[in-house]
Amino acid sequence: MSTPAQEIMHQTMPAFTQGIKHFAPETDELQRFGQSAVIGEGQSAIAEMTDAAVYQTRLAADALRYLTLQVCSSKESGHPGGFASSADAYASLVMLGHTNIVTEVGHHAPGFYSAMFLDGSLGEMGIHTMDDMMARFRERHGLLGHLSGAIPGLLAPAGPLGQGQHFAMAGAYLHPDKLFPFTLGDGGMGEPYVLSAMMHFHTAYPKCTNFLPVLVWNGYSQEHHSMVSIKSNEEMIAYWKGHGFENVVLVDAKPFDDAGQHGDYVDSTLFSDSNRMAFTAEVLGQMKHAADCAMNGQLTVFIIKQLKGAGVHAAGAKSHNLYPGDSFDKPDIAEGLKKRALSPRAWQLVRDNFQRAGGGPAVKTVVTEFELDLPELGELPKQEFAIGEKAVPSTAMGALVGEVGRRDRRYVVTNADGNEASSMKNINEVLQIRHPTADALYNQGPEGQVYEPLSEDACAGFAGGLALFGSRALWLSYESFVVNGMPIIQTVTQAMAELRRRTPSIVAMFTAGALEQGRNGWTHQRPEIENYMAAMMRNGNFYALFPCDANMIQAAYEWATNSFNKGVAIVASKSALPVYTTLEQARQAIEEGAVTLYESDKGEKGTVAFAVTGDMVLLPVFEARAELERQGYKVRIVCVASPRRLYRPDDVAWNTVSEADGAFMSDADFDTLFDADIMIGVSGGASGSLEPVMLRSRAARRDVMCWKRGETTASPSEIMAFNGLSADDIVARVNKLGA
Repeated sequence: MSTPAQEIMHQTMPAFTQGIKHFAPETDELQRFGQSAVIGEGQSAIAEMTDAAVYQTRLAADALRYLTLQVCSSKESGHPGGFASSADAYASLVMLGHTNIVTEVGHHAPGFYSAMFLDGSLGEMGIHTMDDMMARFRERHGLLGHLSGAIPGLLAPAGPLGQGQHFAMAGAYLHPDKLFPFTLGDGGMGEPYVLSAMMHFHTAYPKCTNFLPVLVWNGYSQEHHSMVSIKSNEEMIAYWKGHGFENVVLVDAKPFDDAGQHGDYVDSTLFSDSNRMAFTAEVLGQMKHAADCAMNGQLTVFIIKQLKGAGVHAAGAKSHNLYPGDSFDKPDIAEGLKKRALSPRAWQLVRDNFQRAGGGPAVKTVVTEFELDLPELGELPKQEFAIGEKAVPSTAMGALVGEVGRRDRRYVVTNADGNEASSMKNINEVLQIRHPTADALYNQGPEGQVYEPLSEDACAGFAGGLALFGSRALWLSYESFVVNGMPIIQTVTQAMAELRRRTPSIVAMFTAGALEQGRNGWTHQRPEIENYMAAMMRNGNFYALFPCDANMIQAAYEWATNSFNKGVAIVASKSALPVYTTLEQARQAIEEGAVTLYESDKGEKGTVAFAVTGDMVLLPVFEARAELERQGYKVRIVCVASPRRLYRPDDVAWNTVSEADGAFMSDADFDTLFDADIMIGVSGGASGSLEPVMLRSRAARRDVMCWKRGETTASPSEIMAFNGLSADDIVARVNKLGA
């Protein structure tokens, strides 16, 4: 039973509670177990499992539920139900001093914000009272609908499901002395690779068990029952054990139910006070057991089985989302708030505990609030190939990758399809594939720095998580399979754009472009991903780089590795190709965006300029050049190495991101490169990478020639011809434009 605010004015009202709609009267339990915070001054966790510790953990869970529901109802929008069923587990983690908490559930955002409000972290962004939090919830420069990298005290973003384990494992790898719990919904558990990613990681890093999945098994996903809702407890335990988990700690609310609830999933807030205490004690005690096991070398999962929406306004999937009209004055929401209301003194008790847990507010203590010390790399030893000789771009980059790994022992390279298949065996030779079986023939051993799960999601996820948490990493992939891991790279890059600290850029390199993969057919010919990356370049901190040769790829990799808060994808071939640039020209191309590779002395029929992204596709362009010169054209061939540099400043949200980079090619320099009577953009992949050139080109006669569709062919020249990219096709296009 809650009491209107005006009836408790005689009590001391904590300042942060301004805006809270309902308060509860003092209770006998509060008098018995709430005389002072169980996490005392100078402490970071509860000292022992007393009744007072259990009671105050229960208060914390109710406080989280209350805040979550009220902040969502303030905007008649947001997702209270899923977090509500995890509140007891989350509160237990905090009371045990474990505050480096990650989630894969973006819909739990209001609960995580509530935790940051309780410990005072949101004060860093000017949110000091409940009124402040409601005003800033789901608003620009406020508390986004899903977790963001910008929110003080929160370690990682959350949006697409199936990503949280990557951040937790990255944190565990970098900080072996800390526990990294992450909450996982039973709806999200059905996403690809979640458990297999953890299983592979544990095989590769068997001593790194200090991450703790916390499965919120509440029976429902977003709009219906979850697909695992029909599993028995025994089946769920077997499922996790089948994925390598030594300890499966499951706390089911059902045995504690004394309210006559039907079904396998029940709401613990409906229990009697004594049974609520018993249930909370079980959650707290078993969470401590799970955390201790995880910190002591045993792969462990904690599962809380409780009805979705426990303690808020509705149950099941109906509790998931609020809609227009669902304000805090609506009867079911008002009733939910009243049931979870705390007295003013109870609110202060919860705040005291949260502000002390983990050594202080999360904004002052969690690992991602600090920049990780990085080993100095110094000048990397690059090999300068002579213009005209042939060299393999991917191999040239591999030599530098190995050197970075030598100088930075935390550095991890991830690859699903194998470095050797991408002509980068030199990476494996230096850094070794991480594998429990030592075998010199395969360059593998238990301490290797090359991580090779057969999942692009796991590769991109671990590399992206490491970069976001402050360490250097590299994701290597075949271009054709990139789409399976790109969503988390996009998530990480966006988070980096919002961070209040510097962190190494997430760097990727995609080999085996479509033109090389003729005999494998269309399954290995999917350069359409380049359009995805081209669209991301407008975000402001993403760069797709297209080095044209073995010298330029070294410049591209060095630039990317020494950059911060960016997403960088390098696209290059694994075949021996001509070298067109010196190292100096290569650096210029990466820094400025483009460089001229060739220009005729004269041509009476006018000038043809080619803007080219890619390396292998230059072969037919140079072949066409000879015929066009014979016909009387002056030909200029320009390598578009960093298309992002060629946009106009207003095309890109560069000034909205952390570590802002406002370097764009001037109009005068652009015109020097691309002014011509005929201008043709040529790409061995998708056309999006050429957009900035086509936007700015002043040539009245211009066109684009690019990838169309995959097919099985015997050679790169045949697949180029299939896509209309042969030398004859290029000459014909020029003649058509020049007619």
